Amino acid sequence: MTVESSKKRIVSGMRPTGNLHLGNYEGALKNWVRLQDSGEYECFFFIADLHALTSDYADTSRIKQNTLDVVSDWLAAGLDPEKSTIFVQSMIPEHAELHLMLSAVTPLGWLERVPTYKEQRENITEKDIGNYAFLGYPVLQAADIIMYKADYVPVGKDQASHVEITREIVRRFNNFFGEVFPEPRELHTEVPVLPGTDGRKMSKSYGNAIYLIDPPDVVREKARLMITDRTRIRRSDPGHPEDCDVCRMHRFFLDGESADRFDDDCRNARIGCVDRKRALADSIIARYGEIAERSLHLRETPDQVIETIKEGSRRARIEAQKTMAEVRRAMKINWE
Repeated sequence: MTVESSKKRIVSGMRPTGNLHLGNYEGALKNWVRLQDSGEYECFFFIADLHALTSDYADTSRIKQNTLDVVSDWLAAGLDPEKSTIFVQSMIPEHAELHLMLSAVTPLGWLERVPTYKEQRENITEKDIGNYAFLGYPVLQAADIIMYKADYVPVGKDQASHVEITREIVRRFNNFFGEVFPEPRELHTEVPVLPGTDGRKMSKSYGNAIYLIDPPDVVREKARLMITDRTRIRRSDPGHPEDCDVCRMHRFFLDGESADRFDDDCRNARIGCVDRKRALADSIIARYGEIAERSLHLRETPDQVIETIKEGSRRARIEAQKTMAEVRRAMKINWE
C-alpha cells in the first residue's frame, strides 16, 4: 500500500461478536468504506479481540471464528486491504504495553465516571463485568487510537465521550513526558438507527437483528414476523405508517417520493401490512444481497481473509513499534 505522508490518519475498530447486522453496516462500516475510498485518509481498521476479553473471558472459544466472520463482512462490503490497514489487535503486543503505560497516568475517577461504564454495569446482567479489564476499557481504547497517531476517530455523536477521555489521557501523558501524541478528534458521522424485528434498536443482544449474510428466505421470514400497525385489524382498514415499525424501516431504503407513495397507499388501504413486509424484504435483499454472496464465499474459502489479517497486522506492527520506541524514550525506560 502506498502511503502519502500528508494524509490524515483514521483509526477505528469493532469487537469480534460475530456476523454483522444491517445496523452495523449502516452505522459504521459503510462510512469506513466511504472514508477509505475518498483517498483523503490513511485508514487503520482493527478487530478489537482484546476488548472482547473484558466481558467474554469465561468463554473465548468463538473469538477467532468471529474475527474471521467480521473481516469477511468487511471485505465483502468494500474495505480494501490495498487501501486500508486491516489488522487484529492481539497480533500487535504493543497495544497491551501502551495500555499498561497509559494506565499508570490515568486517574481511577476518570474511568468510574465514564457514562457507558455506569450504564453497562446496570444493564448487563448475563455476564460478569466486575473486573479490572472492563473498568480499564477506555484506557486500552486510548492505546488503540494513539498507537497510530490518529488524527480522527469516526464516531456517532452519542460516542463522542469515548474520544474525549482519550484526549484527556493524551494530555496527561504529554504533560508528564513531552508532546508524544497528538490529540485525536471525532469525525462525526450521521448514524441511522435501524429498528430491529421487534421495533427496538437493532442489536445482537436483543435477538432482533437482520444480518448481512442472511439469505433471501431468512430475510423474508424475519420481515414477515415484524410487528406492523397495531391499530389496523383488517386489510381494508386505513393504516398509520408513522406508528408502524415496518413502514419506518422501509422508508430508510427508499427515496422520499417512493416512501411517501408507499405510506399513502397504507393510509388509504390500497396495500396491506403483508404487502409492506414483502416490499421491505425486497428492499433489504436488493441492497445487501451482493454483500451477502461475497461474504459467504470468503467464509467458505478463508485463506484470503487470513492473509489479509496477517499482512495488515504486519504493517500495523511496524507503525506500533515506531510509536513504542518513541514512548520508551520519552519515559526514559529505553535500553537501546
